[in-house]
Amino acid sequence: MARVAGILATSVHRLWAANDLKPHLTRTFKLSNDPHIEEKFWDVIGLYLDPPDKALVLYCDEKPGSSLGAHPA
Repeated sequence: MARVAGILATSVHRLWAANDLKPHLTRTFKLSNDPHIEEKFWDVIGLYLDPPDKALVLYCDEKPGSSLGAHPA
């Protein structure tokens, strides 16, 4: 990731550590009940199929049980 992004590997490690990111760990897969999931799916897949030049795309999902603010009921 560092090479592709043009930054130092230590910078990537610091970013991951500061945000408690552990991309090397495998997690279980859950199906979404979001009615717009297919649209969102293709938005993400499009980044892989036709990535923008010199763009670093990161995605962080909230952890189960965490409180990141108000959630709609």
